Amino acid sequence: MSISKLKLTLAATGLVLAASTGNASASYCGDGKTVTFAGIDWESGAFITEVMKTILAKGYDCQVDSIPGNSVTLEQATANNDVQIFAEEWLGRSDIWNKAVEEKKVVAVGKTFVGASEGWFVPEYVIKGDASRNIEAKAPDLKSVSQLTDAKIVELFADPEEPSKGRFLNCPSGWTCEGVSTAKLDAYKLGETYVNFRPGTGTALDSAITSAYLQGEPILFYYWSPTAIMGKFKLVQLEEPAYNEACWKELSSATGKRDEGCAFPSVDVSYGVNSTFAQEAPEIIAILEKATFPLEDVNGSLAYMTDKKVDAVAAAAEFLKTKGDVWGKWVSDEARGKIEASLK
Repeated sequence: MSISKLKLTLAATGLVLAASTGNASASYCGDGKTVTFAGIDWESGAFITEVMKTILAKGYDCQVDSIPGNSVTLEQATANNDVQIFAEEWLGRSDIWNKAVEEKKVVAVGKTFVGASEGWFVPEYVIKGDASRNIEAKAPDLKSVSQLTDAKIVELFADPEEPSKGRFLNCPSGWTCEGVSTAKLDAYKLGETYVNFRPGTGTALDSAITSAYLQGEPILFYYWSPTAIMGKFKLVQLEEPAYNEACWKELSSATGKRDEGCAFPSVDVSYGVNSTFAQEAPEIIAILEKATFPLEDVNGSLAYMTDKKVDAVAAAAEFLKTKGDVWGKWVSDEARGKIEASLK
C-alpha cells in the first residue's frame, strides 16, 4: 500500500472512530440541555416531580428546572416542548392532553404509580373496630353502597343538623367529583335519606375527615388516592356496581339520567412527555419507563409532608434516603452511588 493510500485509510478510520465515540457519549444532558418539568402544584405531583428532578440532576448531571402553572397551562407547555416532563398525567381526563396526543405532540411513558382510586369511603374502625382505641365495630357487615339505604346505617352516619338523615361528606362545590357524587346519591336512591354536605374547600374536607377519625366517629365520605389522608388513616372503600361507559356518561353529565350508579373509571397515570424530547433523550425515557412509585410510598410521603409540615423537596429527600430499594432499580449503579452520596 502506498504512503498516500495509508494516510487516507488511517484518516477515514479516525473519522469513523470519532463519530462512533461521539454517538456513544452523546446524551440530552451531556449536550448541556435543560430538562424542564411541569411545576405541578398538587402534593403527589409536586413530590414525584422533586424525586425525578433529583435523580436526573444528581445521578446523571442533568440541568433541571420546573415552571409553575395550572395543569391545563402546563399540559399545553408540554405539547409545545416548553416543558419536557409532566410527572403525573392522569390519562384521558384532559381535553388539552387528548388533543396533543392526537397531534402526536406528546406521549405517555411508563406508569407513575398504579392503583390510584376514587370512591366512597368509611374508616376501617366502623367495620372492624379498633381495640387499641376501645372502638367497637358499629357496622361489621358493611361492604357496599347498596347497604347505605338500611335504616341502621343511615342512623350510624346521622347528620348533626338533621339527625333523622345520614350525612354524606361530598367534595367541595365546583369540583368535578362533587357533581358525580351528587348524581350517585340520586342513582343509589339515597337523596332523600342523606344530607349531601359539601365543604367549602379541600382543606375543610380533610379537616372534617381528620376530626372524625381522631375522635373515632363514623363518617361516610368521598375521597381519592394518592393523598396524605390515605397515608395516615386506615380507610375502606365501599363496593359499587362495576364501571361501564354508558352509566358513567349519564352520571358525569349535568343533564344525564340517574337510573343507575356505578364505580368511578379506573385511573391510568403516566409521565406525560413531549414527543420531540422523547426522541432526543432515550436514556431519560428509559429511566421514566422503570420509575413506578408504589402507591403506599406516595401516600406515606404525603403523610410525612403533612405531619412534619415540610415541602415536596424535603419529602423527596426523605424518600431517596429511605427507599433506595425502590428507586435504586430505576437507575444505573453509578447513578445510584452519586445520588446516595449527594444525600449525605
